[in-house]
Parts: sequence; structure tokens; C-alpha cells
Amino acid sequence: MKKFHTPYSLVILLLFQIIPILSINAQSNPAYSEEILKKIDQVEHNLAGWIQIKDAPLMWTLQERMKFYNANGVSIAVIKDYKIEWAKGYGWADITEKRPVTVNTLFQAGSNSKSLNAIGVLKLVQEKKLDLYVDINNYLKTWKFPYDSLSKGKKITTANLLSHTAGLTIHGFPGYEVGSPIPTLPQILDGIKPANTNAVRSQFEPGLKVLYSGGGTTISQLLIQDITGEKYDVYMKKNVLDPIGMTNSFYTQPPPPAMQAFLATGYYNDGKVVKGNYHVYPEEAAAGLWTTPTDLAKYVIETQLSLQGKSSKPLTAEMTKLRLTPYIDKNTAFGTFITDKNGNKYFTHGGVDEGFVSQYVGSLEGGNGVVVMTNTYNTALYDEIINSVANVYGWKDFYKPVIKTVVTVSDTILASYVGQYQMAPTFNLTVIKTGNQLQVEPTGQEIVKIYPESDTKFFLTIIDAQIDFIKDEKGVVTKLILHQNGKDFEGKKVK
Repeated sequence: MKKFHTPYSLVILLLFQIIPILSINAQSNPAYSEEILKKIDQVEHNLAGWIQIKDAPLMWTLQERMKFYNANGVSIAVIKDYKIEWAKGYGWADITEKRPVTVNTLFQAGSNSKSLNAIGVLKLVQEKKLDLYVDINNYLKTWKFPYDSLSKGKKITTANLLSHTAGLTIHGFPGYEVGSPIPTLPQILDGIKPANTNAVRSQFEPGLKVLYSGGGTTISQLLIQDITGEKYDVYMKKNVLDPIGMTNSFYTQPPPPAMQAFLATGYYNDGKVVKGNYHVYPEEAAAGLWTTPTDLAKYVIETQLSLQGKSSKPLTAEMTKLRLTPYIDKNTAFGTFITDKNGNKYFTHGGVDEGFVSQYVGSLEGGNGVVVMTNTYNTALYDEIINSVANVYGWKDFYKPVIKTVVTVSDTILASYVGQYQMAPTFNLTVIKTGNQLQVEPTGQEIVKIYPESDTKFFLTIIDAQIDFIKDEKGVVTKLILHQNGKDFEGKKVK
């Protein structure tokens, strides 16, 4: 679930306080050949965003961006030719304990849990214990989905659940503080306390369109339990995680006491620790997986090999091909998404749990991929790391940034934009002029440069965001509009 700690941390530039982090040369990481070490160094020094200035591309180091995004820890695994070429941890798994991230540090995978869940469900299909295309109530025993008029007489199938085409509510889950009461699956699905989300119900008829629903994935978790008679985490370990070789991973919630020393601590964008270090997710299929990039990379490789008929540890080639085939639209497959980069296809998923974000990317051909996991609440950093890996390893057409041209704006016009703009009762954007360069300072955040593409339009390079300065009929600047994430945020000039 992509949720941010405060409403304005997303809106205003995704910039956060800088805190001390571990040196880029993290401890307890594997030794590699000189050739691979050079590749690692290149990845660490070529992070790039989706916005670039023509003839002046912007590249950053991993250490710079970890400071910039207030990221405490990062762990990366890179896949080449169907093998993990390298894996490395950076920064702190826990700042207070001064415990560094290593390749063995476990992170919450968030919605990446759904990818492995789909394998678990399709294994039942493969074993002819489940039909993907019939009413889920044929298999549910401990709870039944309550159809109403919104479903228009159509039945929800397991294929609908796995492809987010069931028309169901509940995008994602916030989890539960450590030590708080944990609801059962039926309580979660019916929105009965101690569940902290509403009931999972129809929003529109199934099969109509894609609507991302962690609630639907949670129904598939109950399906597995009702069909097999086993606890979900036990079934997934025995039938999916262990066969793939993900021996350091688990769905068990809360995490087993023996694993506590390996768990990363979750942090918010302002550097504050998640209460209890992490949240508990009884919605295990949707958000409950604890894993490492190395283990998640093993899943990516197994998928790639199975697709070619070279491995069938959990699933056959036929079933893996089905899993990677978009069901209704062009992107949404079973537990993963398919992206097309000018004919080069990748399967991918991202995850956000309280204080954690992650992303994996795997090519459908060629055996390339990357997994990035962090114990921060910011998704921008993993995009830049993935872009760097794509550049260094020559993934054709994967990284194609938007190229902006900077124009010259008169000093008088620039000076007219200087001032304070109120975005919310306690949140301002302050525009500063230094020489012929404008900068913006969000309340409590870092100052960043903005670049003119016209006399009134400016853009940022750290994220895809633009600022328009608005004048009244007399030519006086009265406000600005921040365009970000498909939304417009207005700020009145108050000083």
C-alpha cells in the first residue's frame, strides 16, 4: 500500500531531512572480482531520475541520494544471464543499534508478497485442486463472499483476484502495531474489529476493468487455507519459498523470535522510527512477506527459467506463461505487471509497508533483473537505482528520461517570483533567487533548484514535477501551481 506519513511529504518534492548514514562501503558484503567491483562502482555513481536537462545530464551517487532521501538502509541484488551477479547492502538496518545492512538483512516486501502468492495459488491450479475460472465461493469454506447488486449477477473467479479485475474494494493495508490485537481473516474481510480497514466488497462487477485490490489478494490467502487445510505461511514456505531456494524468507506474522536479529527497522520520511520497528500484516498474501533482495532475485530467476522450460520447481513453463500473461488490460498479469520498453518486456512489482519500500524488475528474455529493498518510506530512490542498473548493464530502451530544455529568463522576471507561497495552513513553498537561479524551499525540507522552460513554467530534476507562476491582469504574481503525480496543488503568494 503506497501511503505516506504526512499528506505534504508526497506533495512537496519528496525531500526530507538529512541524517548520518553508514559509509557506502558497507560491512559484511560478499567479495567479488575486479570486473564486478567496477560494475558495482558504476551503479553506485550513476543514479538518474526520469527528468534530464538537455546537454547536461544529471547523475548522482548512491550515497548522495541516500542522504537526500533520508534513506537509512538500502539492499540491492543484480541479475545477469539468469544468475545473481552481485548483491550488496548499504547503510543501517537499525540506526540506534548501529546495525548495518548486509545481504542477509530482511526487509518487508509489501505488495511484492502478491507475486509469490500468485505462484502459490497457481500451484493449486496446476495440481487440479482449483479452477481459475469458477466462483470463488465454490472453494471458500470458512467465509463466503457476500455478493450484492453491485456485482450485477456475475461471479468472482480466482483469476479475477490475481489480476485485480474482481471489482473489489480495499487497495492496501496499513498493518498493525506490534503487540496490538490481530484480527482473523474473516474479520478483515468483513471489516470487523480489531480489523482497521473496511469490509472487502464489490465496487463494480467483476471482469470489467483493473482495480488494484489487496482485499482481493487476501481472499486468495483464505482460498489457499480452505483448500489445503494448512496455515498460509506454512503452505507458502513448503510449496513456494523453499523450492525456489528462498530459505531466508517467510510469511509468518508476527515474525518468529529467532529472526528478530535479521530484521531491518522501518523508518518514515522524517527519520522517525516505526513504532515497534515494523507493523504486523495478517494480510500475509497481500503484504506479509519478509525477504532479502537475494531471495527475491531467486524468484525472478526461477520465473525466467521456468518461462523457458528450464526449471519447474513450483510451476511448469505452461503455468508460468499463464502467470505472466496480462488478463484484461495490457499490463496486469497474475500477481505481477508487464511493462513493454519498445519491444523489450519486463515483469515487475513494487511494495510499500509501513517504513519499507521495494521493487523488482525482471526481463522476460535475456535473464536480466534487479531487486531493490529499503527501510525508508520513499519510492523515488529505488527508481533511480533501477535506472542506474539499467544504464550500466545496457538494458535496451529501459531508461528513457524526459529531456527538458532550459531557457533564459530575464533577471526582472525571476525576481518577481521570489516570495512565500502558502500551500496549506502550516506549509509553504519559499522561492529564493541566487544569482540567475531560482530555488524552492518547502517548509522543513531541503532547498532545491528549479529550471525555466518558459518565462512562467519551471521544472524539477529530482522528480517529475513542474511549477507554474500565475499573474493577475496587472502582471503581478499572485500564486503558483505545483503539478505532481497527476495532481495540481495551488499556493497563494503571501509574502
